[in-house]
Amino acid sequence: MAHSPLCVRYTTTTIASARRPLFSLTLSHSSTTPCISSIQPRRLLHNHCARTTTSATATRKSFRSKTTSSPSLLRRPYHSTHHPDPPPHEYTNSQTTILSAALRHVPHHGFTRDALTLGARDAGFLDVSVQLFPRAEFDLILFWLASRRGLLRARVENGFFEPDRQLSVEGKIKALIMERLRMNSEIKHQWQDALALMSLAGNIPLSLSELHALSSDVLYLAGDSSVDATWYTKRMSVAAIYAAADVFMTRDASDLAATEAFVHRRVEDSKAIGDKLGGIKECLGFMGSTAVGLGRSWGLKI
Repeated sequence: MAHSPLCVRYTTTTIASARRPLFSLTLSHSSTTPCISSIQPRRLLHNHCARTTTSATATRKSFRSKTTSSPSLLRRPYHSTHHPDPPPHEYTNSQTTILSAALRHVPHHGFTRDALTLGARDAGFLDVSVQLFPRAEFDLILFWLASRRGLLRARVENGFFEPDRQLSVEGKIKALIMERLRMNSEIKHQWQDALALMSLAGNIPLSLSELHALSSDVLYLAGDSSVDATWYTKRMSVAAIYAAADVFMTRDASDLAATEAFVHRRVEDSKAIGDKLGGIKECLGFMGSTAVGLGRSWGLKI
């Protein structure tokens, strides 16, 4: 008697909570030889794997987007959040074009909204374009300061110290300070109003930031290579000398001769104070080491 092939379908492990099969095993065999024909995954397992894969992919994309969209992490990952950057004063191409054109009107109109309006007209913009500058006249002052720093670096790169290669670092500092002050000579009669605007409470942080940037540029261009605590004290000294000379220049009726003499005196005074402080430090160090040696000779455990 012939036997027809027998197909047996076994259902294996089920999920206890849902009582739905996780997968099924199909056996197909004749009367003599059984074999496993297929393993068919059920929809529950497929959906679970798809959700897991989608969740992992979304997590990676979220992490990747957070990493790339946070410029502060990429730019300065080591910096403390308790010391934020000062407010930026970077400008777009349109703003730079208007500000550059407005600087030509500063000698006559000063650092005013009128100069900004005339600059916008010269650049081919409407008068309403001055609304692009939320700080108004102060943006014009910041642009002047930043552009003069750029000119100072360009002059050094183009051989500013070539005639006097033997200048010391202090001599170069004095020469750079005077060169920067001469850049203000054409707008000297307008500079007092600019200083008054820079001294307003809301404008002080950016004003000090520009002053620090100038003092750092001066010392770098002069060849200063300090790597200890004097890196800070020298920049503070140069900033103080330049700020005082900047105010003095507005009352200088000569061809900046009195201002140059003022800068020379301030640099020499700063050097003298630094030498005296260094001498006091050496004296205190000598007295301390002497006291320690004397105490040890008396049997003190120090």
